[in-house]
Amino acid sequence: MNNTMMFGRYKASIRYDAEIGEFRGEFLGLNGGADFYGKSLAELKREGAASLKVFLEMCAEKGIEPEKDYSGRLMLRIPPTVHASAAHAAAAHGKSLNQWAAEVLMEAAESSHA
Repeated sequence: MNNTMMFGRYKASIRYDAEIGEFRGEFLGLNGGADFYGKSLAELKREGAASLKVFLEMCAEKGIEPEKDYSGRLMLRIPPTVHASAAHAAAAHGKSLNQWAAEVLMEAAESSHA
């Protein structure tokens, strides 16, 4: 199940909040919180667009870049057996563990968009 919604180039994660009986959307990868709520798809889209507009306007007024900057460095803590299996898989593909892991992560990230 795809629990995301696109607003132009901005992606939001959507979840149902049983406590309030509404869907909650939260924009991903922004330099601050921008969330929104709606009981229907139409309301969720309308509120998401309004929330994003306000967030982007505030960023422009304050001279803040709206999107987070990622360094490209990622530290993972995994069990030694997983580390060994990944290293073996990378070697079997003729790649460094870093190259192999980057490709696997990209494939997983892209498949989550579908």
